[in-house]
Amino acid sequence: MKTPKELIIDTLRTKAALKQNVFKKTKEVFKNFKIEAKKLVEELSLEMEGINKNIIVEMVDKGNYEFHIMFGGDILIFFMHTNVFDFDKNHPIWKTSYLKEDELRAYCGMINVYNFLGDSFKYNRLNDVGYLVARFFLNKEDHYFVEGKRQLGFLYNDFVNETINKNNIRKIIESSILYSMDFDLLTPTYETMQNVSVHEVNEATSAMNIKTGKRLGFKFEADSDNIN
Repeated sequence: MKTPKELIIDTLRTKAALKQNVFKKTKEVFKNFKIEAKKLVEELSLEMEGINKNIIVEMVDKGNYEFHIMFGGDILIFFMHTNVFDFDKNHPIWKTSYLKEDELRAYCGMINVYNFLGDSFKYNRLNDVGYLVARFFLNKEDHYFVEGKRQLGFLYNDFVNETINKNNIRKIIESSILYSMDFDLLTPTYETMQNVSVHEVNEATSAMNIKTGKRLGFKFEADSDNIN
């Protein structure tokens, strides 16, 4: 029987060291996301100059754990979480022999991708909402998968065999942009717009302060693959 102190040391040597390693790997991969995003944005921007100079495509680096891609009227926010995550035992990845052979393979770093309207930031509309487009997970062996909708959900979910590389990163970024462009801003229902407070009007204009989003009431887990 090991003493409590020995158990603590064992846990620090294995799990704590593992989480630190996964964090470092995820941070390095996030740097590559930035590099590939910058390359793609430069290519798209150059192409659009010959088509319509008024349509801006740009990338903004917001620090070690965040960057934005702006295209048309949309913004994609890529945000790396600084924690490392395990998965609920009901998650499908636990059914694979890959995790049964080594449960520590389940510990992953996470990068979230959110879609916002560009005007939400331009006009500082703090009530506006964004939507989770995808969640990227990376483990200690550089194996990865993506939780998302449409191509994001089925093209990048081979956790057992796939390892991350710059080509896959580029595809994930492109798929995130395409998914975000594939649904448009919908007019809010009449009922949600019929009451406006004096405060909302006085702040700037009612249009600036009423909550806006492409799909109000959106929940990532229950989102349909159909555009509504």
